Amino acid sequence: MTATIRLPLIEELDIKLSPVALFELFRAEPFCFFLDSSMDPQRLGRYSFMGSIPFLILSSYGDKITLTQNEKRTILKGNPFDILGQTLETYKLQTGDTPVPFISGAVGYFSYDLCHFIEKLPRNASDDLQLPESYFGFYDLILAYDNLLDKTFLVSSGFPELNEAKRIQKARERLNEFKDKLNKIPTLRYPASTIDKVELKGNFTHKNYIKAVEKARQYIINGDVFEVNLSQRFETKISVTPYELYLQLRLINPAPFASYLDFNGITIVSASPERFLRFRDGEVETRPIKGTRPRGKTPQEDLKQARELLSSVKDHSENTMIVDLQRNDLGRVCRYGTVKVTELAILEKFPTVFHLTSTVVGRLQEWKNCIDLLKATFPGGSITGAPKIRAMEIIDELEPTCRSIYTGSIGYLGFDGNMDINITIRTFLIKKQHAYFQTGGAIVYDSNPEDEYQETLDKAQALIEALNTVIRQ
Repeated sequence: MTATIRLPLIEELDIKLSPVALFELFRAEPFCFFLDSSMDPQRLGRYSFMGSIPFLILSSYGDKITLTQNEKRTILKGNPFDILGQTLETYKLQTGDTPVPFISGAVGYFSYDLCHFIEKLPRNASDDLQLPESYFGFYDLILAYDNLLDKTFLVSSGFPELNEAKRIQKARERLNEFKDKLNKIPTLRYPASTIDKVELKGNFTHKNYIKAVEKARQYIINGDVFEVNLSQRFETKISVTPYELYLQLRLINPAPFASYLDFNGITIVSASPERFLRFRDGEVETRPIKGTRPRGKTPQEDLKQARELLSSVKDHSENTMIVDLQRNDLGRVCRYGTVKVTELAILEKFPTVFHLTSTVVGRLQEWKNCIDLLKATFPGGSITGAPKIRAMEIIDELEPTCRSIYTGSIGYLGFDGNMDINITIRTFLIKKQHAYFQTGGAIVYDSNPEDEYQETLDKAQALIEALNTVIRQ
């Protein structure tokens, strides 16, 4: 008996509009998403994806997982990673030679706090925001944009229909329904928005952050850890819409792993530069960032900052420690001898900062899948420290509030088993007109507390600028 081969329907659209213009078709609809690669189309930012109205929604808090489909809610208890994986298996597509890497699937986020399902860790930090720890929509239809070739593709899976004939019929119907909407793309218009200078409230005072850095250094001196990532969170009230804020951040700080998610009262506005995990056709890639300098105000100052970062022993040491950690994590689930470092501490330019970035690759063991990969590596080592478990214990002790989406991951898990997710940094979380964002840095033995505090402000520069800019479209 021949097994049924499930494939999506994919059509190239004869339309020449930017991804931002195309997203207007989705933006007003429930659970809209925009995985927006707005930088580096030659390599990291080639594809952008968008969609709305998922046929299934999965959210979790602790071990309570809620599945919502056709307004019917099912409550399960267990590990959110496992339930997500099992649900994806129900809607399985075959990997084929497709023009885009994401052919429909689950889009959403994993919060950092899911680390408690990976390791046994203390829970001392306050969860003041009380948000879902994972939140995913399952999308049967997505729009994909090739930023390199300026091509637009419509992908339809026909799910949740599982009968093959009905699935193909529904996929075709969904394609036709969407194509009918292409003549009705709204014009991008936003009134001029006047923004008063925002007042930021932090979860640390300057003095207490310095104390926390010193305490982290003491743990390093005592031999508990080599490196620990310490962050602080800022909060402010905003008067503009979250999407206006996203458009402004996109102009100021284009990024290869940016995103906009509007999930039932929770909106995420992200300009992340860092890929956590890409898994495609058995191949794994992770790109940890460690080492930061602000961009200069003049070409001469810019060159000076770049050279200083490239020659910094401290920053190279931080980067190398995390590369070793990522190699070890990948080694748990990848085939022996396939885990390799293809780039080590290369300089990458972003609009407001320079970073040192490394690339580690491997080939997943044949009997493993993307959920196994996640459980072996989450959360990313670049935002915890090394050794990882002790670093996370120290983070829980020193940071007063739970991280929520900060340093978690946003991205897609495809029905074909492929995955691409970021490290959630340079990101606003917006709830009830309040915007929250968090920045941090790696504390090592020779860290200077004042320099570490300043690094958190350097990394926040683009976010603060977006908050303080008048938006005119």
